[in-house]
Amino acid sequence: MIPAIAEDGSLYPVEKLDAHRRGLLHMAISVFVFCDGKLLLQQRALEKYHSPGLWANTCCSHPHWNEDPATAANRRMQEELGYVCPLEPVGITEYRADVGGGLIEHERVHVFAATLLTRPTLAPNPSEVATTHWLSMADLAKAIADKPESYAQWLKLYIARKTSPPLEFLAIR
Repeated sequence: MIPAIAEDGSLYPVEKLDAHRRGLLHMAISVFVFCDGKLLLQQRALEKYHSPGLWANTCCSHPHWNEDPATAANRRMQEELGYVCPLEPVGITEYRADVGGGLIEHERVHVFAATLLTRPTLAPNPSEVATTHWLSMADLAKAIADKPESYAQWLKLYIARKTSPPLEFLAIR
């Protein structure tokens, strides 16, 4: 169960797949890890039920019901990449996007970031992550422009917005 958000702002539990089928507004987390001016990207595993094989930011997921976003971000970093680092909350954003297969991501996203001094040793979970890659923000924007079908809808939206989440802030860290 994940936290969905009612019109009055209150939270209620919902099954994740149901939230995506019905396009319900729900809580999510996104993590952006930088090192040497480059963002750690992950290619989603091919068996993911939506957006399989697409490139996304470092980590993105949902808190469990009654789990705070910071705890969820750290938990998912460990589950997806086998790595945890100190994360800083940098903002909240919201988006709605069709992710194919009749599924809609309608998320209020708590965004976290980290800037590392050295690239970490990662241990990606193959059921979550196919591979990883480090890319500068400028090269990422160009790659998305050149081949948008290779990138997750939310990452394309984040890059297009540039300020929400505050990616300009992230890019200069």
